[in-house]
Amino acid sequence: MLTIKPHHFVDILTALGEGRREYAPHPYGHALHSVAATILANPDVTLQIELGADDICHPCRHNIGNRCDDTIDTSYRPNAPASKQDWNLRIDRRWCQRLALAQGNRLTARQLCQRIRERAGDIADIYREIPEDRTAQRQAKLEMGIAMY
Repeated sequence: MLTIKPHHFVDILTALGEGRREYAPHPYGHALHSVAATILANPDVTLQIELGADDICHPCRHNIGNRCDDTIDTSYRPNAPASKQDWNLRIDRRWCQRLALAQGNRLTARQLCQRIRERAGDIADIYREIPEDRTAQRQAKLEMGIAMY
């Protein structure tokens, strides 16, 4: 079983949609490379929804006491909080509402992908702080990733 933030799973599907199937370890030390590899190799892996630090976050150098101390680039999204912790929580809460998910829910990666396929709809309001053209590109890649998965 893996713990995962909703937006991390969405990001993996989105990257798949743009052709990304392999990940290298990141200088921050997070575990995106290993979690993504597991998810891409095994659609029946059980995922537990996590709104705090998930299995990607745990080994990251920015994970301090299960809180992210990193910041995000707000230059193109000035209405977003600079804190990556706050930004991620904002996005994850929106994904949970859209997908009828809650902290601790368990489902397979295949089931979560199916739920996203059925309920995601237009994601502009989930990423409303991001310019529409960027979100439209993200949506197209996400839809492609869902179809590929």
